[in-house]
Amino acid sequence: MSDTGRLLVVDDEESMREMLEISLGRDGYQVDTACDGNAGLSLFSEHDYDLVIQDLKMPGMDGIELLGKLHAKTPRVPVVIMTAFSTWDTAVEAMRLGAYDYLKKPFDMDEVRALVRRALMRKGMRPGRGGDQGAQQTITDVRFIGSTPEVQEILALVQRVATTDSTVVIQGESGTGKELIARMLHLESLRRGGPFISVNCGAFTESLLESEIFGHKKGAFTGAVADKKGLLEIADGGTFFLDEVGEMSLQTQVRLLRSLETREFLPVGSTKPVSVDLRFVAATNRDLLAMVENGTFREDLFYRLNVIPVYLPALRQRREDIPLLAGHFLAQYTHAFGRKINGFAEGAEEQLMAYDWPGNVRELQNTVQRAVTLARGDLSE
Repeated sequence: MSDTGRLLVVDDEESMREMLEISLGRDGYQVDTACDGNAGLSLFSEHDYDLVIQDLKMPGMDGIELLGKLHAKTPRVPVVIMTAFSTWDTAVEAMRLGAYDYLKKPFDMDEVRALVRRALMRKGMRPGRGGDQGAQQTITDVRFIGSTPEVQEILALVQRVATTDSTVVIQGESGTGKELIARMLHLESLRRGGPFISVNCGAFTESLLESEIFGHKKGAFTGAVADKKGLLEIADGGTFFLDEVGEMSLQTQVRLLRSLETREFLPVGSTKPVSVDLRFVAATNRDLLAMVENGTFREDLFYRLNVIPVYLPALRQRREDIPLLAGHFLAQYTHAFGRKINGFAEGAEEQLMAYDWPGNVRELQNTVQRAVTLARGDLSE
């Protein structure tokens, strides 16, 4: 069996099967194909597969039924659903049954390669030619869910820059998934064996934030009764995530700029610099360029951080992803709470799709969690 993964493709279109078999085969994967659900289920019973890519609409056994049977046999095998028909019911059902992701036809092969790579890295496998050939490591299921072009562009950008050490700044409204993207950058990087250390720059006073980031020496200030390592030093060899970097004071910005330029820093109260080898990722829900213009954010720090900008759209700007996300959260919380809920009540689609979600994905997640918690029957209201 291929050490990069054995894949099963199930689709009633011969041209689709051939395209995926040839393209993914060139990437080093072993690819088996089946023309319908029954043939796919038979192959699945005979071999150990690392990933299944299956169509939704097929004669005989449809994709939803096949997905349920595959997961009944081997629940942890990721299954990707392909479809030219994106409807609320099928999206919610697919995610509720544990589909790993959703591909809308027609799609670009680069999109498929990126998805396969993420799914196999989740299992700790080598992701085909061109992927990381270092030590294998099990990766937490950290995914940015969505099938809209905007989301696919973001995921493609993450894939391109993850294996570099370029500094990334992630911008978007609160609740859009900025820390999730930061974790994906780390987990798909060559530094994934190192620590992922984050600090919320808005959660501390100026002096406490400096102590948290840079550490301090004993006696540096009142209450400093012992030496303390800063988060920069703890993050050595990994990724350092500065969340809400727009909340940082100008004085702390000066110190951070030096660390970005030299990969060195001075603990508070010390005269001996400490060297670190790490990657910087920052995030903010504020307009940093506007802050530069009004003098509340340093221009030199802005350009040092803004090497690779990533912009996350608000949920209201990608409403087509609401069914996927709702289904994913429904599956997550029914499993976590031990509930048997089959779907959403009649009319829920219209309400969820019509709402503007000022709290974005986080608000949707909390809404589904509350609905699962309070549901009295087999439907979540």
